[in-house]
Amino acid sequence: MRCFVRPFLVLAVTGLLLLGWAGQEFRLFERGWFNLKAWWQPAEQSIGLDRYRVVVEAQPVEGLDDDISALTYDPDRKSLFTVTNARSELIELSLDGRILRRIPLTGFGDPEAVEYVGPNSYVITDERQQRLIRVRLDDDTPFLDAGDAEQLTLGIGLNGNKGFEGLAYDSAGKRLFVAKERDPMLIYEVHGFPHDNPEQPYAVHVVQDRKRDSRLFVRDLSSLQFDERSGHLLALSDESRLVLELDVEGRPLSTLSLRKGFQGLQATVPQAEGIAMDEAGTIYLVSEPNLFYVFKQPAE
Repeated sequence: MRCFVRPFLVLAVTGLLLLGWAGQEFRLFERGWFNLKAWWQPAEQSIGLDRYRVVVEAQPVEGLDDDISALTYDPDRKSLFTVTNARSELIELSLDGRILRRIPLTGFGDPEAVEYVGPNSYVITDERQQRLIRVRLDDDTPFLDAGDAEQLTLGIGLNGNKGFEGLAYDSAGKRLFVAKERDPMLIYEVHGFPHDNPEQPYAVHVVQDRKRDSRLFVRDLSSLQFDERSGHLLALSDESRLVLELDVEGRPLSTLSLRKGFQGLQATVPQAEGIAMDEAGTIYLVSEPNLFYVFKQPAE
């Protein structure tokens, strides 16, 4: 009997240790508590990500074979923009996922995110060097050279290929949200960049909300989206297959699952890299290497 009990105890302890590690690594306890709380007391002011359903699923972006990364919505052009880093390009997409325009990028290093910040104005990140590069794009711009652009290098906790992965912009609050992918996973708020008049001196402040970041029960950050209507921030996680809605205090409110069987998906989104939202609340999403998705809320 004693010989039987001892291996059983070893297996039981090992199982508990593995369970604890998995719970910590995959944030299972925080996510479980959130799901229980959401079921018991639904958030009244949330966007309601759980109500979204996929209407365009895994549609290949024809003519694009490179790794697609990031996504932003341009309300002036009524189109989307993304970047590729295998062959550095800024690419304009229609709202149904067709390529409208390709602009070569020079001197951008490892472009990983792009964000609309005003008419004809965008910020592109260089992930490895943690550079924020503001560019101007006109209808006849043939290419973009980082050497001609306004730049800001933060260099906070440099960590190779785990750098600046996502951007979001609050036009009213003049805040640029910058997501560090992981190790550690953080969201910075940059005030003072981009600047309305780059030729004049200005101050840049970088703010970190550690309480908000500690509430992120996801494994990594791939992209961000700021909803101007509610003031809420959407955080996309590739490894957790999840979009998380955060309120103005940084508290999780609702989630959109990217796994098979949820939100009407026939298959799990393989590697979600970018998220964008238009003024109607439609969510657009891209996944490497070249897949395009659209999610909408059912009509009332």
